[in-house]
Amino acid sequence: MNARQPSASLYSSQTPYPVDVSFIIPVYNEVENVDALIREVAQTGYKLNRSFEMVLVDDGSKDGTVEALRHLSDEFPQLRVVCLKRNFGQTAATSAGFRYAQGKYFVTLDGDLQNDPAQVPEIVDMLENEGLDIVCGWRKHRQDKALTRKLPSMIANRIIGASTGVKIHDYGCSLKVYRAEVAKEVPLYGEMHRFIPALASIDGAIIKEVPVNHRPRVAGTSKYGLSRTFKVILDLLTVLFLKRFLTRPLHMFGRAGFAFFFAGALILSYLVVDKLLLGHDIGDRPLLLLGVLMFITGIQLISTGMVAEIQARTYFESQDKPIYKVREVIQREVAQHEPTHLGQPAIR
Repeated sequence: MNARQPSASLYSSQTPYPVDVSFIIPVYNEVENVDALIREVAQTGYKLNRSFEMVLVDDGSKDGTVEALRHLSDEFPQLRVVCLKRNFGQTAATSAGFRYAQGKYFVTLDGDLQNDPAQVPEIVDMLENEGLDIVCGWRKHRQDKALTRKLPSMIANRIIGASTGVKIHDYGCSLKVYRAEVAKEVPLYGEMHRFIPALASIDGAIIKEVPVNHRPRVAGTSKYGLSRTFKVILDLLTVLFLKRFLTRPLHMFGRAGFAFFFAGALILSYLVVDKLLLGHDIGDRPLLLLGVLMFITGIQLISTGMVAEIQARTYFESQDKPIYKVREVIQREVAQHEPTHLGQPAIR
């Protein structure tokens, strides 16, 4: 479909961003909910007293969701609909929303009406006034099934928090508010959308969590199940690697490599002494195979770390990408007539 562009009157001329707030909502087969969703989010947008847009990313729906959104776009000029060619998953849909959104602040919501947008104006003000980069919602009184949704989520949240060092009660809550520049710099692949706070923390993002209202689903069916548990575990390993070893992968592979290498070397040294000095036969001893295996494994791990080190340097240097992020530079302004000397403060 041809995406409708928001009218010029919706844009704010006070900031370098076309709009102040972008609501980003991935949807998949939510035809029963999109009408009420758009109306509720629009009502919240009007209460912001800021310019806003609604970016709905349809993730390959087959139930008429796109047609419903097409009609709603005629009624709501703030609505922009991004239609993906097939179902790519929530992470890809969120990434598309980040790319097409034009606001200074991004507000993400689920499309099932369980996230209550009523607190969004308060959260946006909090992020702006307190100098935060991300504010995460916490479904403190979550309205979902205890065994299949709440219990696995609680366990996963504790594991993720302990592993990444970013202590958040509810990584899975989609209601979050971001500064646009922070959200756009987070690399999203696989099922990484729930790890955005942990990924953003790698660059030093300031994160806060606030309790938010959560409502039971009244229409449509949930797209989540216990099968996502394994995806979360695998993605967590990726996050841990990116957080701790992105710029120094040899430190990860090298530690294990040297441990195997020296253990194998000790075993082989012992067997050499046992053979040459004591005259014992070592050809059929399992310890010989273990020593050779550990020795070779150590060499392979160290070699893998060195290759990864070269790739990391290629990643950063090919893009002229620094290994640090600057929050701000503080410097006193000097008047043109005020004398300054290199390496010395101005003398008044």
